[in-house]
This record gives sequence, structure tokens and C-alpha cells, in this order.
Amino acid sequence: MHGAQQSATMIYLSGLVGFLLVLTAEARVGNSSQLRFCTETEQCLLFDLVCETDKYEVRHYDSVRWVSTDETSFFMEIAAMRAFRRLFAYITGANKSGKKIDMTSPVVVKMSHKTFWEMGVYTMSFLLPAEHQKNPPKPTDEKVYIYDMPEMNMYVQSYGGWMTSMSDKSNAGSLSSALDAVNAEYKKGFHYAVGYNSPMTMFNRHNEVWFVVEDDPVCSSSEEMEFSPFA
Repeated sequence: MHGAQQSATMIYLSGLVGFLLVLTAEARVGNSSQLRFCTETEQCLLFDLVCETDKYEVRHYDSVRWVSTDETSFFMEIAAMRAFRRLFAYITGANKSGKKIDMTSPVVVKMSHKTFWEMGVYTMSFLLPAEHQKNPPKPTDEKVYIYDMPEMNMYVQSYGGWMTSMSDKSNAGSLSSALDAVNAEYKKGFHYAVGYNSPMTMFNRHNEVWFVVEDDPVCSSSEEMEFSPFA
């Protein structure tokens, strides 16, 4: 009898943990009012600020689901245009449930590091709203897929204006230089280009560059290599 009770307790606890994990995942896609720079969609990707310097932030993101597609091109602008059309079709009904899905922010593009004249693979992702995080509609386009991004820390640098190949490369270079200066460990070979605005928005645009943190995040600037509780 004792063994049966123990098994039942374990099953209950496993189910409770699973339920809480679902709630946590959904809670990290929340109301846009919680982010000052996310103003054009009702829901945005939320994060916990770990620490910051005068050059970058370290953010913690929980595991969330995205709808993604890959596009190969010489230029980000061409790849992004094609990928955006594909993903926009998905959220406007090109899925097996025929559901229309609200747009969220940000739109993220995984940028493989390459020389200017090399072909590159660009992966664009739309964040799925909280109500579709658990069971998103299946895409009808074979080039569109659901992607589970794991929990991770990110080094983040923000900038304004328009996101272009040149502006993204410049800011990615600036962030990587700042990280190298403090011997921060981060994943090499790619970064994320992140946008929060519609192409129709003319002013007060917000863009970001993300590098995935490896090991413990470093929050000291190169000018002041002081002790940090996060370093």
C-alpha cells in the first residue's frame, strides 16, 4: 500500500511539474506593456535582466516556441523578404487548423557568419503567442516548422534606425568586440538579428543583436574589471 501511495505521489508531482513548466513557458510570452520598447503587438517575448554594462545587457530567456523557416541567399534583405512572406502566410491561416494567429514581437533572424560574397542560410522566426505555445497549429508549407528554443542567457546590444545587413554587421561587431575585451565566452559562428517594428514604422525603431552566452555571463566593462556577483 505504501508503495502504491508513493507511486501515486510521484505521478502527481511529475504532472504538477509539467503543468508548471507549461505555465512558465506561456508566462514568458506576455503583455507588451511590460517592455518599454515593444509597442506594436499585444504580446512580446519577456525576459529577466541578469545584469548590464554600459555596452551590453545580459538577459535570461525561458524556453519558448517559435514558427520558423530557412532561406538561403547572398543578402539578408532578400532572404528576410522571402522568409517573412512564408511565415506571414502561416499566421494568416496557412496551417492545418486554418487559424489566424496574432503577430508578436520580436521577429528574430539567425545570422550565420560569412564573407560578403558567400551564400548564407538565414533562419527567420516569429514568436508564437502564449495561447499557442503548448499546441501550435501545424504548418501546411513544408518549409515552415515549429522550433523549441531552449532556455538560455543572451548578450544583447540595442540600436535604433533600420535593420540592414550593414547595420546588423556593425552592431554585431561592436558587441563581439565588447565581449572579447572582457574575455566573455559566447557561441561563435552566428548571432541573432532582432527587430521589434513593422517595416512601416518610421521613427523610434528598436533593434537588437544577440549572442548566446556560454559558461557564466560576464558583466564587467573593459574599463572597469571590478568584481561582479554575476561574473
